[in-house]
Amino acid sequence: MTQIDPCMGEREEMVEFQIRARGVGDRRVLAAMRKIPRHLFVPKGFERAAYEDRPLPIGEGQTISQPYIVAVMTEQLELKPHDRVLEIGTGSGYQAALLAELAGTVISVERLPDLAERARKNFARAGVTGVTVVIGDGTQGYPPEAPYDAVIVTAASPDIPKPLIDQLAEGGRLIAPVGPRECQDLVKLVKREGRVDKIPLGGVCFVPLIGQFGWKGEDSP
Repeated sequence: MTQIDPCMGEREEMVEFQIRARGVGDRRVLAAMRKIPRHLFVPKGFERAAYEDRPLPIGEGQTISQPYIVAVMTEQLELKPHDRVLEIGTGSGYQAALLAELAGTVISVERLPDLAERARKNFARAGVTGVTVVIGDGTQGYPPEAPYDAVIVTAASPDIPKPLIDQLAEGGRLIAPVGPRECQDLVKLVKREGRVDKIPLGGVCFVPLIGQFGWKGEDSP
């Protein structure tokens, strides 16, 4: 990032009016969202809309989620500075950039090679380090770096892929949208002593999670 940031004021308004005013109170999350330049993670031509309260297209049929939903999911992960985090669905890289600001290690799995490459370029432009992008089927997780203290899924599946639960550490938290293709429920799982507690977080609408343990291509629900 350059020393002069023309979008600093827009980020401050985004945090105050879209996020903090609606109940997100984690100071570290709010600080990360004030710092990370969201406008560098949207396609050319959409920079002016980067801080609006809505999702935006990023190509390949994918989207960058609205800031409020990003904030809610990030807060619910309850990240600590040394946590190991697995993200399923790199997209433009914005969510991963926030995770890198809050945790120790971030592994992000992206199914689409072109998006993965664009995300890497976005990280470089924004000065983000600490994210490893892996191309593959995110529904299978990424076993080589497991277990993870937190897992975040940024696309929706009929149910939470079992490999992601298996790769969650004791005490780990997982956030994912679950349900039909049209709209889903955002849920939080917490692994405690071999069992998994499930906490509902409200309704959301995400693009489908494609893969072995998600939706099968263009199949209907």
